[in-house]
Amino acid sequence: MVYSHLEITMKSVKPINRKQVRPTDAYVEDNMEPKSIAFSSITVVQQMMDADANIAGNVHGGSIMKLVDNTACMVGMRHTGGNAVTASLDRLDFHSPVYVGDILRIKASVNYVGSTSMEIGARVEAEAVLTGEVRHTASAYLTFVSLGPDGKPRHIPKIICESDREQARFAAALVRKKKRSEAIKEAREQRDFQQ
Repeated sequence: MVYSHLEITMKSVKPINRKQVRPTDAYVEDNMEPKSIAFSSITVVQQMMDADANIAGNVHGGSIMKLVDNTACMVGMRHTGGNAVTASLDRLDFHSPVYVGDILRIKASVNYVGSTSMEIGARVEAEAVLTGEVRHTASAYLTFVSLGPDGKPRHIPKIICESDREQARFAAALVRKKKRSEAIKEAREQRDFQQ
């Protein structure tokens, strides 16, 4: 029997068991030791290309939002040693446009940790490749929930604030957490009233 090159190659490829390669299934053994903020902080750098452009020729805000969410998720997973999912995103205001060709830099770190959720702050900067000009283009605060292998919220380690700046971020995050809780309660009351 004569086989084409593709058939031979396909027969030699072992099917991947997707369950084995999902990083969200690999959990660090209940290590609840507090972690420094620097431990899980991440900076993602990416050049923005034509595929990221909107109709005006600037980088589409949705492309930036996705990168912010992905970066924050990496921070959450790194801190918790397991799966972390987005629960909410506070305002994301764009201060200046991002252009095709710009280098986008997203800096993210944990600001506050509760029992199963955490606030992660993200700062977005755009750098013009040719001039080196750096613009602060956006900031956002995201709330992530840690999930265990069963898909239910799981306890996460506390954070260690090592500087006055980190302590100030922690205190500001507590204020935002209170405002979020009040807004959620108000929305539930309005929903219940309308039903």
